[in-house]
Amino acid sequence: LQTRLQAGQGYGNTLKCVLTVYRNESLAGFFKGMSFPLASIGIYSSVVFGVFSSTQRFLSQLRHGDPAAAPSLTDMTLASIVAGVISVGIGTPVELVKIRLQMQTQPYTKASVKLNSTVPGSPVYRGPIHCLRTILQKEGIAGVYRGNVAVLLRDVPGYCAYFIPYAMFCDWITPDGSISPNPFSIWVAGGVAGAVSWAVCTPMDVVKSRLQADGVYLNQYKGTLDCMLQSYQNEGLKVFCRGLMVNTVRGFPSSAAMFLGYELSLKAMKRCQTETNP
Repeated sequence: LQTRLQAGQGYGNTLKCVLTVYRNESLAGFFKGMSFPLASIGIYSSVVFGVFSSTQRFLSQLRHGDPAAAPSLTDMTLASIVAGVISVGIGTPVELVKIRLQMQTQPYTKASVKLNSTVPGSPVYRGPIHCLRTILQKEGIAGVYRGNVAVLLRDVPGYCAYFIPYAMFCDWITPDGSISPNPFSIWVAGGVAGAVSWAVCTPMDVVKSRLQADGVYLNQYKGTLDCMLQSYQNEGLKVFCRGLMVNTVRGFPSSAAMFLGYELSLKAMKRCQTETNP
């Protein structure tokens, strides 16, 4: 839904988008492009969380001489920025393939556009591997990383608004005297952080979705700035809020589960290590 609302045509609001997708593509339409992100989400998340926590420990060691020292707001901000920059390398190709698969049946309405081989509305790619191979053959490595500047501008502030609110909210709802937050506190704090993060990065997510969906049939946009200007000129400021509700509603449960799984896994591994090396 997010991609259709941000980069598609004729979907209107969220409810209309749901009904249109279901009417035209049945339930299968809601799961288009799912396999590639599903296969890579474990690697992506482990890299992002690993880079964030490692950078945070490095900064604590540098500033206080103790990697386990409580990080300052500055440390968390720097660690979030590093995680956001690193995430671009893995996240851009994955999101590109997902969006191309989701948007390949989107009708294109510009009558002046001459298409060489593919009729708009007909499938272009047979699956994620074929999609990636086709992009590499036609556009090279630069094509695989199409929209990387928009992803960078989305993820750097997005991860700052992800990790920092999580730490602050987790601290706030953890009862005094507790050594660590309980699972419910982690779940709630993670959910709030996810909703806040997506609210912050939705405008650049719109630009990223349009840039990456643009290459299915032709390249309408010359780059990130051109995409922003064309979108604003054609639809006004409201265009940058497309998919906001879907993003924030989706962000709560997915981030709540992510942080809960991360924290519980860390605790389990630390307990295992303690039992192995008393």
